[in-house]
Amino acid sequence: MLRWVVVALLIGICAGAGEHKKRKAVKAKSLSRGWGRNITWVKDYEEGLLICSHSKKPLMVIHHREDCPYSEALKKAFVAEKSIQKMAKLNFIMLNLVEETEDLNLAPDGFYVPRILFVDPSMTVRQNLVGNYDNRLYTYEPADMELLAQNMKKAKVLLHAEL
Repeated sequence: MLRWVVVALLIGICAGAGEHKKRKAVKAKSLSRGWGRNITWVKDYEEGLLICSHSKKPLMVIHHREDCPYSEALKKAFVAEKSIQKMAKLNFIMLNLVEETEDLNLAPDGFYVPRILFVDPSMTVRQNLVGNYDNRLYTYEPADMELLAQNMKKAKVLLHAEL
């Protein structure tokens, strides 16, 4: 009888460990929120700033909403553009936010989605790297992927020239 209790206990422990592993893998995967699973994503703005300052890589912050059709369209274009995915993976600390931060520097012209901002390792928001729209300076649309790629390159060049 004791032998069966021990066997049942071991099976329960193994099953629980497997479930814990699955939950952990899902959590790590969910940080991408569909923006690129091969990219390492940070969990929040504070972690992004910390890693950005230590790694000397710029932080790219994508503000979006999961129920916003414009955000969803931008996400699909972002994922489809291989050059952007590669730059994001190799040259940037990446953060996508579905909730607003308390830092007003990340909303220099207002709170709207989608918007993409770049922060350099000195923790300066690069307000000169903008999209095509006068009323929403930091928004990009699916047709703006070439401009986004150019701004990503500028963020790297400015970084190396100024630090």
